[in-house]
Amino acid sequence: MFKLKCDDFLIYNEETGTYYMSDEQKVRDETERNRWKNTGWTVLKDWRLYIMLVPMLIVYLLWKYLPMYELMGCFKNPTTGDTMHVSTYYWTGLKYFSTLFTDKIISPDFWMAFRNTFTTAFYGLLFGFPMPIILALFFNEVKSNVVRSIMQVCVYLPKFLSTVIVTSLVLVLFRGTSMGTQSIGIVSTVFSWFGADSAALNNGLVQTTQYYRAIYIITDLWEHAGYDSIVFFAAVIAVSPTSYEAAQIDGAGKMAQMRYVVIPSILSTVVIMLIMKIGSLLSVGYEKIYLLLGEGRGEGAMSNYEVAHTVSTLANEWSEADDKEFKALGTAAEMLNNLIGMILVIGANKIARTASDVSLY
Repeated sequence: MFKLKCDDFLIYNEETGTYYMSDEQKVRDETERNRWKNTGWTVLKDWRLYIMLVPMLIVYLLWKYLPMYELMGCFKNPTTGDTMHVSTYYWTGLKYFSTLFTDKIISPDFWMAFRNTFTTAFYGLLFGFPMPIILALFFNEVKSNVVRSIMQVCVYLPKFLSTVIVTSLVLVLFRGTSMGTQSIGIVSTVFSWFGADSAALNNGLVQTTQYYRAIYIITDLWEHAGYDSIVFFAAVIAVSPTSYEAAQIDGAGKMAQMRYVVIPSILSTVVIMLIMKIGSLLSVGYEKIYLLLGEGRGEGAMSNYEVAHTVSTLANEWSEADDKEFKALGTAAEMLNNLIGMILVIGANKIARTASDVSLY
């Protein structure tokens, strides 16, 4: 704690040898004394706005905070105590985390899933993060409001399609020749014209280790890039027109204006969105992946298992197992995955604050 002195907030009068308080300090003291009172009056004055926050708070409470209680399951033995209440299980400490790292049967599956999770997320960040920025810059150069609105609706639309519809389209377009009486998918037909592997075409391109990741990343870009560009487009259109005029006077073309005017102006937004993207780097949801693996679960039928199986799908499989300890292992795997994501957020935020003086917090 810092030790306060009179000189820190009072002014010394050399003539009288006394201290007195400045008018600015009196205002600050009055504000500090009435801070909670003023806050209460502000809330009462804008009570309608705060009521609108109630649904969001309820959703966060039910779906974000209450489920944290179940995280205790990865520190306790689920085969003991009352199976309806996690609090009655016997405490096991870090046993299940140790199992993930050291067990000869469990550990290879976990590390394969973790490697696939990181690889899929890394490719998604590498190709998925710049695309919304490029789209925002492109929309800014379209002068016709009608044409721009139509193009924006077209690229925003996939975001509002359900995961089931998206995966169904993928399975139909990349369907193989071994799908019974159904015809080969359109994209698979195009690949066959360019000499694609016959075995891959037979099983379906999405069911192969060779094409799965590329298909997943491309469809993910198609689904999310347009909607994610809204934030960047809002930052781009906020750039002052006088900046463009000054650049034009200096002889800057369109590319030079983007490089020296637009990109520096939206850099803070880019940094904030990048930190948030890194925060969800390892949060690869199991829904889309699980549906892409849904046409066959047997060995040989699901040949993309080695590159598609992630921590979330592994935890889901373990939670469906008859052995209750696998449920605890699944919880431990997800918790470890989320802890690494939190560390990535903290590290990225610190690096951004050091390098550019822009950070999330």
